[in-house]
Amino acid sequence: MAFSGLQQGILLRVMGLLGTLALLAWMVVHTSWYVTIALCVAAAITQMMLLTRYAARASREISRFLDAIAFDDTSATFSAFSRQSGFGELGLSMNRVLDQLRIGRKEREEQAQYLQNLIAHIPVALLSLDEHGGVQLLNLAARRLFAGPCESLDAFSRYGLAFATALESLKPGQSAIVRMDRTSGSLQLKAAATDVVLGGVRRRLISLQNIESELTAHELMAWQTVIRVMAHEVMNSLTPISSLAATARDRLDESLAQLPPGEPVRPNLEDASEALETLARRSDGLLHFVQNHRRLTRRFDAQLEIVPVRRVFARLQRLLADELTTRDIALVSEVTPETLEVSADPGLLDQALINLVRNAMEALRDTPAGKIALSASQDGSGGAIIAVADNGPGISPEQREKVFVPFYTTKRQGSGVGLTLVRQIATVHGASVGISDTPGGGTTVSIRF
Repeated sequence: MAFSGLQQGILLRVMGLLGTLALLAWMVVHTSWYVTIALCVAAAITQMMLLTRYAARASREISRFLDAIAFDDTSATFSAFSRQSGFGELGLSMNRVLDQLRIGRKEREEQAQYLQNLIAHIPVALLSLDEHGGVQLLNLAARRLFAGPCESLDAFSRYGLAFATALESLKPGQSAIVRMDRTSGSLQLKAAATDVVLGGVRRRLISLQNIESELTAHELMAWQTVIRVMAHEVMNSLTPISSLAATARDRLDESLAQLPPGEPVRPNLEDASEALETLARRSDGLLHFVQNHRRLTRRFDAQLEIVPVRRVFARLQRLLADELTTRDIALVSEVTPETLEVSADPGLLDQALINLVRNAMEALRDTPAGKIALSASQDGSGGAIIAVADNGPGISPEQREKVFVPFYTTKRQGSGVGLTLVRQIATVHGASVGISDTPGGGTTVSIRF
């Protein structure tokens, strides 16, 4: 038994006390040894005190042991108690229990630390809503997403009324695609909710996952499929039409060359020749249009390298120097920090930025003192942002939703391909493209790596 040492100690002390009391009773009845009787009385009292103290010692240690368990104090020890006579097994049992509690507590703390690190570093933003409308941002991704304090439901309205309404109405077990409007550009997020009860308080946990790149990739794939089918059908029809129109025009021109100048049918044949020439020219124009837009169906394979952004900007300035000088447009660049690098395909990155700069040049066509600013910096998460800003007339919010749609253009002679190609290049790099207003007027297009 675990308490045999304690029981034996108490039993021996009780038996000694009973023996002393029995001896005292015999002497009182049969003798007149008053001094001896007095000594026996003193001995009995001493034995009672020792027995009480012995029992109280065990009681105090058991009480201290229970307090340690109640307050989760695993630093307590009973080594000295276990070394005392009669308390060895009890003290060892107490120490074993505390050792197990100490091991269990360490495991719980390690698991809690692991979960905290896991929540802090997952790329999905997590936030908690309480019953009183309080908001708590639970991890680093959430703090980066909201880019500022967000302590109540009212703060959600800063990111669009539709965004705030969608999060407030989101029910447990439901998910929805929500749009978040930020100063750096809008995001498409997948929101999901679940309810938990902690300390008697019900909380709603909401996860927000950025699916902008996934939606963009699927949208581009859909456009590529549509364009590929349309281009195939149009090319099949236009090619023979263009060929037949050119052949008929040539034959008609040969016939006109053989007719005398005063022939009555000559004016009609000349009109027919002009019509055929117009038909052939428009067919060639349509063929060129289709071939130009077939570039959107091309698959980009990015060969990633570590690219210094300052070198990219310097290369662009050399390539576009003549065009910029001809149009009297100033091009400035700024890289912060100067050693900023991105993981990208140099050729594709050049192509995307050239498209953006030429779009800005076209936007500045009627703007005096035109200026284009190339900038690169790091965001809060350590990623890179490359932006092309102009001081032109800007793009209205209604048009921003359409400029990435193939064939849509705001330029006089645009093809509607440039920005779509930029977004396609960004997508193969795992980046996103956003449009915002330039402070003071104009448009800023940003690529976020």
